[in-house]
Amino acid sequence: MLKPGMILCDRYEILDVVGAGGMSIVYKARDHRLNRNVAIKVLKPEFSNDKNFVTKFRIEAQASAGLTHPNIVNVYDVGEDRGLNYMVMELVEGITLKEYIERKGRLSHKETISIAIQMCSGIGAAHASGIIHRDIKPQNIIISKDGKVKVTDFGIAKAITSNTVSTNAMGSVHYTSPEQARGGFSDQRSDIYSIGITLFEMVTGQVPFDGETTVEVAMKHLQQEITPPSELVPDIPYSLEQIILKCTQKSSERRYESTGALIQDLKHSLVDPDGDFVVIPPIGGMTDTVIMTDKDLDDIRNGNDDEEYDTEEYDTDEYDTDTMYGNDDNDEDYENYESGRGADEVNPHMHKIMKILTIVVVAIIVLILVFTVGKAAGVFKSFGGITTQDEEDKSGKVTVPDVRGMSEEDAKALLNKKGLGIQVVTRKESKKYKAGKISKQTPEAGEKVSKHTKIEVVVSSGLVGSKKAIPDVSGMSETEAQNELEEAGFKVTSSFQYDDSVESGKVINTTPEAGTKAEKGSTVTMLVSQGSNKKTVPDVRGMADATAQSTIKSYGFNVGTVTYDYSDSVEKGMVISQTVEPGTKASAGTSISITVSNGPKPEEKIEVQSFVGQQESALKSWASSKGLYTNISDSQYSDSYAKGCIISMTPSSGTVSKGGTISYVISLGSKSQDSNNTGNNGDNSGNSGNNGQNSGDGNNGGNQ
Repeated sequence: MLKPGMILCDRYEILDVVGAGGMSIVYKARDHRLNRNVAIKVLKPEFSNDKNFVTKFRIEAQASAGLTHPNIVNVYDVGEDRGLNYMVMELVEGITLKEYIERKGRLSHKETISIAIQMCSGIGAAHASGIIHRDIKPQNIIISKDGKVKVTDFGIAKAITSNTVSTNAMGSVHYTSPEQARGGFSDQRSDIYSIGITLFEMVTGQVPFDGETTVEVAMKHLQQEITPPSELVPDIPYSLEQIILKCTQKSSERRYESTGALIQDLKHSLVDPDGDFVVIPPIGGMTDTVIMTDKDLDDIRNGNDDEEYDTEEYDTDEYDTDTMYGNDDNDEDYENYESGRGADEVNPHMHKIMKILTIVVVAIIVLILVFTVGKAAGVFKSFGGITTQDEEDKSGKVTVPDVRGMSEEDAKALLNKKGLGIQVVTRKESKKYKAGKISKQTPEAGEKVSKHTKIEVVVSSGLVGSKKAIPDVSGMSETEAQNELEEAGFKVTSSFQYDDSVESGKVINTTPEAGTKAEKGSTVTMLVSQGSNKKTVPDVRGMADATAQSTIKSYGFNVGTVTYDYSDSVEKGMVISQTVEPGTKASAGTSISITVSNGPKPEEKIEVQSFVGQQESALKSWASSKGLYTNISDSQYSDSYAKGCIISMTPSSGTVSKGGTISYVISLGSKSQDSNNTGNNGDNSGNSGNNGQNSGDGNNGGNQ
């Protein structure tokens, strides 16, 4: 199994697993050459050495590769890398029509026709290219998120020849045409029959024919008339019902000749829902209902298919996967088979033989009913002393069957049928029974026990001596490691991933781990290094934000945290710095964070607070806390303001930029008018103030 980060053919990077089928696994991947996401279907390693499986895988690719249409899932590429066969397809984000029907219950008239027209357009394009699909069903119709309908999975498609196609390969039995079920000729009208069954399911929410076995369902397609949809959905438009009935005629000659003719009637139905314009050809020389011979039934059951697809081995629903489209396809794929007659060939003795067989079957049924009723009434109690199973049950005892050699599942089914339970007491090696098989039981087979008794069983963990420790092949080359593991008795597959510490082509580890014991013949998967995946880190400094992120991703790295900061030197929106140094080597997927410029930091404005009348210290303290400077522009005498108080400020209001200066005038207090100059108090006749003026009155009186 491939892991995210691995690259196929130096081009396709695996992103995630979409889903898995019987033969292959579908991945979501990135095509680095064309810079787009794709779906890659990879053949499972265990089938890669089987030429038959590889051939079948390539047939699907070849059948689809030449088809380019808006309503077909396109195939882009097919190839092989390190033993892995792969197919590159268009990645469609959406759900299957099957899931869509299950969600809505049934679809409206207009919605059904809209989907059908797109579906028929895609199928018609395949027919025009000489390809019949042969497995049309809701599971193979994808509805994208934007409403586009896509036909997918041409896994059992085949080219139309001049003589049409003689086929023994089927799609799902619930949607297969009578001629496919009979192993006869099939052409584009076989696809039209399957389209009709799909239309029936869209408008009713169910398939017209169902049963417990594929043979039972196939026989209904051959012999039973389809139930008119109006009996299940009374409000279905008459024209749409007639379209469905024409598509699903038993005789292909009575169906639409082409998807083009079908599309015309579908469009007509939109404008005239109840119109009587659909023409179903009258029954010709043969009846619609076909009686099958014993040989035909045997052919259906046996499913002879030496040359065509075996749909149980090849999963025809691989692209409509569970994780991408939510598809849970429980429809049994119809067994491939081959019949000796064509679609329209009838054995002239058939009717007479079937009449005799019918009489015999009816007689047997009557005898069974008579015996059952008579037994319930006690009529047969005295016949020949026969002991019935019911009489044995009345004794309260049941004969224990032999479940040795059975799987747990089969043993449980058999015991439950007898009214008994099962309990696994231990698992251990066995000399006789392979892993998973029951090697011992208690009570033993043949013993009589009460109903509901639990039969204790021992399950084999493998044959004695069959397990062997897995050798440690880490550090070896892929070839050396494979040889050693095969010599130890294991099957070997490889998966790949980048590793900075292990040389390319060397084994990193194995699954199961080295030293653990595993059955001889079991598969060991080697994880092989693709070498260092370190890449050169690009310089995105000075790039626009979006361009930088795109560049980082294109180099195989992830964008980490994007932060923003002011810069006087880097233009707004451009990258200032990055966390990983440009030009260095880093592993693919490494996160690179970037800092983006918000441009120059805007000036911070401070709301000016008035300190007029307050002490100088208050202004200085406030200014310092706001990141402002102060300056004494002047000092003056003032009768209004005490000494040291602010007389005025500039600016006195509004705002000022952070780091700016507030200028102020400070008070010197009142100017002195004292005319008394006493020697005792040491007063001089008046030097005061800062202007050198004589503040005294020249009167030195008062000196005593």
